[in-house]
Amino acid sequence: MKPLDGVRILDLSRVVSGPFCTMLLADLGAEVIKIEEPATGDDSRAFGPPFIGGESAYFLSVNRNKQSCAINLKSPEGVRIVQALAASCDVMIDNFRPGTMERLGLGYEGLRAANPRLVSCSITGFGRTGPDANRPGYDLIIQGESGIMDITGEPTGLPTKVGTSIADLLTGQFATQGIMAALLERSTTGKGRHVDIAMLDCMASLLTFNAGIYFTTGQSPKRRGNAHPTIAPYETFKASDGWLNIGVANDKFWQLFCGVIERPDLANDSRYAKAADRVAHREVLVPLVADIVATAPRKHWIERLARAGVPYGDIRSVQEVCEAEQLTTRGMIVEMEHPTAGVVKNIVSPFRFDDKARSVHTPPPVLAQHTTAILKTFLNLSDERLEELSSRGVIRRNEEVKDHG
Repeated sequence: MKPLDGVRILDLSRVVSGPFCTMLLADLGAEVIKIEEPATGDDSRAFGPPFIGGESAYFLSVNRNKQSCAINLKSPEGVRIVQALAASCDVMIDNFRPGTMERLGLGYEGLRAANPRLVSCSITGFGRTGPDANRPGYDLIIQGESGIMDITGEPTGLPTKVGTSIADLLTGQFATQGIMAALLERSTTGKGRHVDIAMLDCMASLLTFNAGIYFTTGQSPKRRGNAHPTIAPYETFKASDGWLNIGVANDKFWQLFCGVIERPDLANDSRYAKAADRVAHREVLVPLVADIVATAPRKHWIERLARAGVPYGDIRSVQEVCEAEQLTTRGMIVEMEHPTAGVVKNIVSPFRFDDKARSVHTPPPVLAQHTTAILKTFLNLSDERLEELSSRGVIRRNEEVKDHG
C-alpha cells in the first residue's frame, strides 16, 4: 500500500508546474489520468533537444507514473467526456489562465455540483484575483517579479535566475500540499474544495528572512553572490584546484574552523568572537579566509573540515550528482523501460515511509497511450463508439503502444 492508493486525479495541466505536482502525487500512489491535446499533447513534449525515441528529455523528467488520455477540449463531446471522468475522480488540476476552465464548460462549481467530493486545484502565474490575474506566468518572469532574481547573482553583476525552473517546481510542491490538505479535510467533511495556487505567491514566500530584513530596516537586501546576509564566513571559496562551500554557521563552528585553518589568533580575536561580530567585519574576515583556503587543494580542506565537523560541501556538476553514491545507494535514481525511448532514468521523489522508498515506477506515457483503456474502464464506451470519436478528432488513441509497468 502507498499513502495515496485509491486517489484518482484528473490532470489537465501541462509543461512543468502542474505535471510536477501530479507526478509527486503519483509517486505517493495516486492514479493520475493525464488529459492531453490530441495532435501534439503536452507542450513540453516538443521542448528540446535532446529527444530520445521521439520523446523530449524535458517531458520524460516530470511525467512518470501517469496515464495519457488524449481528448479534444475544443469539442463539446470532448468536454462532456472530461466532465464524466471528473465525476469519478477525487482531484482535478489545471494550470490554464483564470476563466479558461469556465469558458470550456469545466468550471469547478459545476463539476462539484455533480461530484461534491471533488477537490479542484488551479495553478496560475499571478492568481485568480488582483490586477495581474490575466498575465501569463512563466518561470523566468515569476523569478524576476518575485524579488528572487534581485537577490541572486554577484553584487556588481546581472540579476540572475536560479539554474532550474524553481518557480514552476516550487509551485508544484505547494499545489501538492494544498491538495493533500483538502483531501485530509474531506475525510472529515465529506466535501471537496478549491485550491488556488499562484506562482508569484509561492516564490514571494521564499523571501522569508530577506523580507524580514526589509520589514525591520526599511532597506531592500542587495545581491551578495554566494555570501549570506547574516552569517560569515558562509559562502563559496576557491581552493588551489577548484571551489568548495564552507558554512561557519555559529560560534562553535567558528572555533572549530579556526583550528582547521590553524589560526588560533583568529579564534581569540574579539572582532570575530560572535556571529554578529563576524558579519560586521566580513569585509576584512572573508578575504583573509579566502587567502588561506587558496593555499591548498579541495581534498586537503574537505578532509580537515570533515574531521572537525565543520559544514562543508563540494561544488558538483549535474553529472556528478546523478552518479553520486549517496543518491544511488538510497534508490534516488530509477530506471524505467519506456515503449519508444528505451531505458529512461529519473531522480525520484524523496518520500520515504518506514525507511522505504517506492521501488517500482511506470515510465512517462506516450501520447494517447491509455485513451482506450481509460474510456472503456471509467465510461464503459464500446469499441464502435471509441472508433467513431477517434475518426472525428474528439479523441486520439494509440493502440500500438504496450504499457510498461
